[in-house]
Amino acid sequence: MDYLPLFGRICLCLIFFQGAWGNFSTFSETQAGMVEMGLPIPTVLLVGNIIFQLVGAISLLLGFKVKWGAVILLIFLIPTTIIFHDFWVNPDERIAFFKNLGLIGGLLLLTYTGAGAVSIDSK
Repeated sequence: MDYLPLFGRICLCLIFFQGAWGNFSTFSETQAGMVEMGLPIPTVLLVGNIIFQLVGAISLLLGFKVKWGAVILLIFLIPTTIIFHDFWVNPDERIAFFKNLGLIGGLLLLTYTGAGAVSIDSK
C-alpha cells in the first residue's frame, strides 16, 4: 500500500512532462496559436507554462515538496483549462476540459495528502 501514492504521482506527472515537451518541441506553432487567441505576452506565458509543468512534474515524480509542486501545476492548469478548453463555446473541447478537471481533482488531493511514504518528503 505504501507504493500506491508513488504510482499515482507517476501517473499524474507523465501528462505534464508530455505537455512540457509538446510545447517545447512545437514552440513556434504554439506561440502563434496563443497570438491568434489574443493572449498577451505569449512568449512569456509559453515559457512559464513549460517551466511550471516541468517543475511540478519533477516534484511529483521525486516526491519532493509535492504539495508545492501540485500548487504550481494548479496555477498553470486552472487558467489553461478555462482559456483553451472552453467547451461552452467549442463543444469539441468537452473531453479535454473534463480530463483537466480530473487532473485538478488529483492535484487538489495531493495538496491535502502530500506525497506518501515512498517519497523524499517522507524522509
